[in-house]
Parts: sequence; structure tokens; C-alpha cells
Amino acid sequence: MAPCRCPAGAAHNGGVNDSRPVAGATEHGFAKLMPDVDRDRAWLLTVDGAPQSYVDLDEPTHLEFEYARRLGHALDTVAEPGRALDVVHLGGGALTLPRYVAATRPGSRQQVVELDAALLELVLEHLPTPAGADITAHAADARAWLDAAPAESADVLVADVFGGSRVPAHLTSVEYARAAARVLRGDGVYLANLADAAPFAFLRSQLANLATVFGELALIAEPAVLRGRRFGNAVLVAAHRPVDVPALARLTAGDAFPARVEHGSGIRTFVGAARPVHDEEAVPSPEPPEGAFGIG
Repeated sequence: MAPCRCPAGAAHNGGVNDSRPVAGATEHGFAKLMPDVDRDRAWLLTVDGAPQSYVDLDEPTHLEFEYARRLGHALDTVAEPGRALDVVHLGGGALTLPRYVAATRPGSRQQVVELDAALLELVLEHLPTPAGADITAHAADARAWLDAAPAESADVLVADVFGGSRVPAHLTSVEYARAAARVLRGDGVYLANLADAAPFAFLRSQLANLATVFGELALIAEPAVLRGRRFGNAVLVAAHRPVDVPALARLTAGDAFPARVEHGSGIRTFVGAARPVHDEEAVPSPEPPEGAFGIG
């Protein structure tokens, strides 16, 4: 999962939550699960000190992080409420969004692909998935798993893959976008969490990649990020069918940190002259500035 701005007070030890922190080295960093003082059975996952995921085991529909709420809003709008979906999650973290889908769309079949097997084991041992939830976890590279997955097998693909604080280069190319589109059904939807700052060379290239495959694109981000005032998360939505922009705009505008939804001509203007990036020239997402993501 992605690093994210963490609201003040989201992770302190002790208090009403009697659980104790859990920590351990994983294959790609040092992970900590820290209980939230303000919410019983709620946990923050950090890797190498950067906040990655937040989970409330008693209330899985509570999405603490801004980017997670925006992905949740997008998941709410991809189909009629409550309809079960086949969902692939690239990037596991603490399985925040798989838990959200299991709660909001009972009966959904979900695949979670996480490269760090030790991290996956740590999370599943201490934060088990809900009883009856059809969630299957795979310790695998996201691109390799996509290439081997059956065509047209998913309704939604959620990409939230960060190696440390950056999206790996092999997940930033037009070939990767085509691999993701191959796994989606004709009316499927691709969602991605990315991070960038002005002049948005990386974000613009990712939209250009997706535009070679999908006919409909939308971008969700805070106005301050889009105006270039700070580094931050952006959620991309891509599909072959119309995106429910009015619903997305209404939901994201109601958040504690309201976001703006760009679509149509706004996307074309934002992308400008950016061109698709192929495997041989792909690079990781930009390194966040110091302090961009942390526990406030």
C-alpha cells in the first residue's frame, strides 16, 4: 500500500486499546502495527516509518487515510450498491480496501497480490480477515501475477503498489496498463493510487499510458495538490464506459479534506503533450520530499 499523510492522533500506543504494538523485519523493510488510542481494535501499519495502511477491525468501512477514502468512493460508484464484484488488489498493506469491499459488497471474490510475503504473513496473523470474506492473498510480483492471470476475470483492479515510497518502474509503463486492461472485463474499472507534485511529469505520463487503453479517465486529488502547492496522492479512474463523475464529485467534496474530480477536457488539458512511457524507458514514481508522508 501507499505511504500517506497520517492525521494527527491516528497512531499512539496504549490508552483504551489494550493491544500492544507488533514489529518485525519483512523482506522489503521494517514493519510496525500500532494500535490507535482513540479506536478499539484499530491499527496503523508503517513500513520503515512511513504510514502505509489503517484498519479498524470492528468498523472496516472506516477509511482513515484520504487516498483510501477516495478509492472507497470510486469503489462505491463502479456498480449499484451492494452488488458483489470480482476485485483484484495489487498491493496488500493491511488489506484495508479488501475489508471495505467485503463489508460494502458481501459475496465479492477478491484477490490480493503483495510482493512482501513476510509483511503479508505479519498482517494476516495479527489482523485476520473477516469470517466469511472471500479474500485470497498471493505473495507475488504484481506485474508477473497480472501477466499470468486469466483474461477478463475481474470487475475492478485496484493498484496501490509502492516499493518503499515509490511505485516500481515496471508498473508505470503502457505495457503494464495493457496487462491490467487485459485482466478486466469489458465494463471493468481500473483504479490507481499514485503520488506526485508539480509539474506532474509522472502523473501526466500515467494518464497518457491509460489513455492508450481506456476511453474514459478521471483524476481525483486535493485542489492544493493540483495547483502545485504540495506533493500528494492522486487517484486515477479508467474504464471503457462512462465514469460516474457527478457521484464521485459529490462524495469526494464531502470529505474532511475535499478533493476535485477532473474529467474530459480537464484531463486532456492536464495531460497536455505527455506521451506514453514504454517498459524500456519507464522509471519509478518520484521520491517524496522529506516529511511529505509521516505521522503527524
